[in-house]
Amino acid sequence: MSIVKGSILSKVLPNIKRKTRQGGQEGVRMERVGERDAGATRILIIEDEKPIADLLDMSLTSAGYSCDCLDNGTDAADAAESRKYDLILLDVMLPGIDGFELMEYLAPLDIPVIFITARSAVKDRIKGLKLGADDYIVKPFEIAELLARVETVLRRYHKTESRIAVGDVVVDTQSRVVTKAGEVVPLTAKEYNLLMLFLQNKNIALFRETIYERVWENEYMGDSRTVDLHVQRLRKKLGWQERIAAVYKVGYRLEVREE
Repeated sequence: MSIVKGSILSKVLPNIKRKTRQGGQEGVRMERVGERDAGATRILIIEDEKPIADLLDMSLTSAGYSCDCLDNGTDAADAAESRKYDLILLDVMLPGIDGFELMEYLAPLDIPVIFITARSAVKDRIKGLKLGADDYIVKPFEIAELLARVETVLRRYHKTESRIAVGDVVVDTQSRVVTKAGEVVPLTAKEYNLLMLFLQNKNIALFRETIYERVWENEYMGDSRTVDLHVQRLRKKLGWQERIAAVYKVGYRLEVREE
């Protein structure tokens, strides 16, 4: 289906709002819009299950993003058109209209979209991607994987931060150069990837299995020595013995206090 920008705005939105009224969902609550840091990368979460929306909001906010949460397509269409977003996370099964129909409206707005849904059938994945989504994540999902996919899509659209700072440690993500108090810290490729994984999951406990599979891109076989050794080396190089905390029987967590 080809979508022409000039016609879709006038045709799809009225249909969206009409279906919402017919479905008895008019006036569904609109929550947490426009309350976050305008300077950060802005993400619109469209999800009608509040526990999942709260989990996404908390995880993405901890990773440094600014999030708005909406639970229906009508308000989401209005917000996407009137506010500037860098990324949209979209559920399929929404009240009134589904995410696939909403995607037809969002596609011409040139905002990257990732579907996050329980609909796992291959035909649904294909449909979502053909409608213009940049990725399709099936529930349940790992937060670390979600954050990695968000980062990948934002990087594809050049919407990621090129500079990340925690205390006196600064990471230039374009040059992959890390400095501490202005001095370059030499990191191996694995140490740099490990650091980025922690920075993308600030204040979130990461299982050793998750760390190994994300950084080494291999199946975790139960030997934690590789992960532990690299964490120890990273702690020493950055002076983060206290900041990278060990989590008993889990793994590690990068502790960053909001300033």
